[in-house]
Amino acid sequence: MAGQMSILGSAVLALFLAGYLGQQYLPPPKPKVVGFDLGTTFCSVGVFHPGLGEVEVIGDEKGRKSIPSVVSFADSNIYVGYEGQKMADSFPQNTIYDAKRFIGKIFSAEELNREKRRYQFKVLYNNGTAEFSISTNRTFTVTPEYIGSRLLLKLKKMAEKSLGVPVTNAVISVPAEFDERQRNYTIKAANLAGMNILRLINEPTAAAMAYGLHKVDVMNVLVVDLGGGTLDVSLLNKQGGMFLTRAMAGNNKLGGQDFNQRLLQHVFESIQQQYGAFPLLKRDVYNLRQAVERTKLNLTFQHSSKISIPLTLKSEAKLNEPSEEDTIQSVLFEEEITRELFEKLNADLFQKILIPIERVLRDGLLDKSEVDEIVLVGGSTRIPRIRQIIAEYFGKQPNVSVDPDLAVVIGVAIQAGIMGGSWPLQVSAIEIPNRHLKKTNFN
Repeated sequence: MAGQMSILGSAVLALFLAGYLGQQYLPPPKPKVVGFDLGTTFCSVGVFHPGLGEVEVIGDEKGRKSIPSVVSFADSNIYVGYEGQKMADSFPQNTIYDAKRFIGKIFSAEELNREKRRYQFKVLYNNGTAEFSISTNRTFTVTPEYIGSRLLLKLKKMAEKSLGVPVTNAVISVPAEFDERQRNYTIKAANLAGMNILRLINEPTAAAMAYGLHKVDVMNVLVVDLGGGTLDVSLLNKQGGMFLTRAMAGNNKLGGQDFNQRLLQHVFESIQQQYGAFPLLKRDVYNLRQAVERTKLNLTFQHSSKISIPLTLKSEAKLNEPSEEDTIQSVLFEEEITRELFEKLNADLFQKILIPIERVLRDGLLDKSEVDEIVLVGGSTRIPRIRQIIAEYFGKQPNVSVDPDLAVVIGVAIQAGIMGGSWPLQVSAIEIPNRHLKKTNFN
């Protein structure tokens, strides 16, 4: 009997030793499942590497960890991501963005008419759903899920190039307020891109997982997701490894683009005051928009940033008249933008962030002192004043230990690793569906 136990012990030891040596000297297995974050403004793809216990957010050919959620049509070509964004000024009516706002959603004719005024491209009403009209060398329509599929196909190819293997299985994130139809149409977009979706995960839950909150002792988690175009606030209740979304609120017309617009309007007013004229060329307007975006990002890390850009200007009174030499001037416009000015221009918009926060606390029957963790998601939560407003309201600092731009995709990649059976992941966050929960929007 002792001999048999000794043999059994030796066998177990040999197995452990083989496993250890395999981990040390054999190449780790390739991830079986990827995670997609199909965002309104940007989208990205991540993987959990088995054995290493690490998440990688996969970059494009230039190493950028996310791509703009933009698809542009020109002649017979389709341009996706940054390439699509570059086409926006040349082909504004054929450049589609914000498609996620329309995917799987049922509109009344009146509702869609209000919504489509925000866009340069043409939105058509088709029996309750939205379609986009494209005119190149022919005229045709595309659906929101088709736009989503082109973005996911780009992400799929990025993942396959990085991993060196075909990718067919994925987990994808969706807003917590998406209904069954919107979720199904998100899956349809992935299917059109050749992907099999193993699971959908709510964006706030994914963000909480990125912060590791599925593994720590917290109960009430507030997720503030402020991106380029929308604000979403979710109150999660966690017990064990289960998340329940208790309340949701937001503003689907508040985000980084709105902050940019305030600064851009200030720049136009400065140009008019200095020169009595406005930019003549579309290229100059595009360059000003890019300069404003860079300035906003710079002000996150420094107290001032200089805009310096050559412009071709034309007198406002003669904008619609034939060009004459004496009405056109070439100038180098320069202005130092301070963080104080940026905050002043956007003061009322920044304060609006508290409205949905207060609403989810009321709906969730929770006092702000009972919130254990405040998680920030989305690039616009980098803005120092926004973090300050949230910290002052709760009397404690929000959790910013994860890159807010990548929090959702990191969480989705963790869930993808779980679905793929990756070691050492053993615990999953389970979402409790709350089909009666509705999101309150303020705008």
